[in-house]
Order: sequence, then C-alpha cells, then structure tokens
Amino acid sequence: MTKKKKSAATISPLEIEKAIHIVRGQRVMLDSDLAKQYGVTTAALNQAVKRNADRFPDDFAFQLSQQEFTALISQNVISKGGRGGRTKTPWVFTEHGIAMLSSVLRSPTAARVNIEIMRTFVRLRRLMATPGEFVEQLTRLAETVQLHDDQIKTITQVLHQMLEEPERPKRHIGFGREQDN
Repeated sequence: MTKKKKSAATISPLEIEKAIHIVRGQRVMLDSDLAKQYGVTTAALNQAVKRNADRFPDDFAFQLSQQEFTALISQNVISKGGRGGRTKTPWVFTEHGIAMLSSVLRSPTAARVNIEIMRTFVRLRRLMATPGEFVEQLTRLAETVQLHDDQIKTITQVLHQMLEEPERPKRHIGFGREQDN
C-alpha cells in the first residue's frame, strides 16, 4: 500500500502560517516546507529552481547565510546537521518567489497549494495593514479587563466580609454587679 501525498484540501491556513518566517525583513518560506506542501522532495524543488534561475532574482528567492541558518536551527525550525538533518543552508522564497514556483512546478497539486499559500500571505498582509482596527480592539479588550478586574475585587471584598464572623457583644457569665452609668 502506498502512502498518500498531502493534498491541497488538507492544508490548513494555520499550517501555512506556521511555515512563514521573517528573514531580512521579509516573509519567507523554507524550501523544505514548500517541498513538503507541493509533494516533492526538497532536492527536486531546488533543482527546478536552479534550472530556471532567471525566474528567481534575489528578491524572489535567496539562500540563507550561515548565521541565519543557525538562528533558524536554534528556533527549532529546521533540524541540526550531522544527525540526518540539513547540511546545506536552505533556500527561502518570498511571496513573489512562491508565486513563480507554480510556473516552474507544473502540477495540479502545485497550483492548488500555491493558491492556498497566496491566500495566507494576503490574509497576513491585511492583518498588518489595519493597525488602527487592531489597536482599537486591544483598547476595548483592556477596558473590558479593567472593568472585570474592578468587579472581581468588589466580589472578593463582599465574600471576605461574608466569611468573617460577626462581632458579638461579650456576655458576662456569672454573678456580677452592674456598672453605674
């Protein structure tokens, strides 16, 4: 029985978002993550890119420096070399490079996956383009939290008062003389 490749229908936007990293101030995806999404090996993806190098200028795809590679390893994004992990620094693809990949990898799966990836990039761009709305939501949330905090403090004070035993006047037991006023 053969293993089924992951189809575009099972690719979640959250899974794609987790594979997007910020490198050199740009949102990029690693060659290995893209290869997995497209259902090809990383070597096959990189070979297709090398064959069509004129379609991938530096602002579409670039190879990570050793320092960037080490930083990604320390974030557990990619496995360490020497133990079955990567030995070469990976290539990363910007949004434009990913769009170009669909013309290089000419398969129905690549086209479907590419559409999902592009939708995710667009959604991320929209989220970043509306900071005013985001700030407004955060402000409303902070006000709600403050209101709830005040209400919780009041409830706590009332509960403490209810749990305290009421003060009872001391009763004298036995014979005693009453005090004169």
